[in-house]
Amino acid sequence: MTEGQLAYIKEHMQENIDLLAALGRIPAPPGREDKRAAFIKQWLEAAGAKGVYIDDAKNVIYPVGCEGGGPVVVIMAHMDIVFPDTQELPVYIENGKIYGPGIGDDTANLVQLLMSIKYVISQKLHPSCGVVFAANSCEEGLGNLKGSRAVTEAYKGRIKEFISFDGYVGYVTNRAVGSHRYKVTVKTQGGHSFVDFGNANAIYYLSSMIQMLYKKQVPKEAKTTYNVGTIQGGSTVNAIAEEASMLYEFRSESYTCLREMEDFFNAVIAAYVKMGIDVSVEVKGIRPCAMGVYEKRLEQFTMENKALVEAVTGRPCQVVSNSTDANIPLSMGIPANTLGTVQGGLPHTREEWVDLDSIEDGFKIAMGIIMRYFS
Repeated sequence: MTEGQLAYIKEHMQENIDLLAALGRIPAPPGREDKRAAFIKQWLEAAGAKGVYIDDAKNVIYPVGCEGGGPVVVIMAHMDIVFPDTQELPVYIENGKIYGPGIGDDTANLVQLLMSIKYVISQKLHPSCGVVFAANSCEEGLGNLKGSRAVTEAYKGRIKEFISFDGYVGYVTNRAVGSHRYKVTVKTQGGHSFVDFGNANAIYYLSSMIQMLYKKQVPKEAKTTYNVGTIQGGSTVNAIAEEASMLYEFRSESYTCLREMEDFFNAVIAAYVKMGIDVSVEVKGIRPCAMGVYEKRLEQFTMENKALVEAVTGRPCQVVSNSTDANIPLSMGIPANTLGTVQGGLPHTREEWVDLDSIEDGFKIAMGIIMRYFS
């Protein structure tokens, strides 16, 4: 990095932390990121960005040098957090840490992106190819990567590389863990627990179905997992349950393994339907695996990002598999990485924290990656 870039980072550290605290207070459940999106758009425009817009997926998009049909690089960080709150979130600083729901995942990484963009604007830098900056929606929970899908679709056929800032520093994700998520609902006649004893109970059949799903031996080709995350149903202790439902998912890096799991799941559902049980299945999300990526190019891209992280931190950086916004470009054959820019802990809890001392190195990582594409 240049002396000017390093000086900018040091001079803007307090602004970085202040922005993190301000953005961290704004609620952003998946699909309801409107308040954060409006704040970010206004902030970018105040920094001098031209042409910023919010798309139909609620992504905040800032395209730089993307006119025409030439190649582009996408650099994003997601706005949404796992919590459903719609009121202001609690954020506080104590003993060198900043605390708040979603403060690290992914608010701190988003701030590193925004502060690096501000440097690009302030220096009037020009990209060597088109760069699409995005504060994207719907990465968490059942958002089903809607934001990432919208960006890659909008620039389909033009994206040569894709980077997402997400997670904690020291990891680079270059393998996509795909997942299928379903809501399964069982309905029966139900009735009074004493008068109608013997009538079919939806909870019984749902629990029986879960037992059958858990007998599945997972494929050995790649790590594959499954889980029933929630169950609900019934109305009271003296009523035979008329309805019960569950959320079920399976995951793998391998399309072959995902297909095997899907075939088994469909066979279980079919068996209960054949017994005359009223079963309905709702797809809640499909996250794809990687497909058709040129391995040598992906490896080169990953090693470049890994080396940059290690040069900044002085510590080893691991290459891992994960389920992130990068799943979408990887499934389209586009070299893509996801990497973190801060140190923290307790992600997906209301006590999540970020180490304030890690922000400077993270700022350098984000800036270093972005500067590759600007003269």
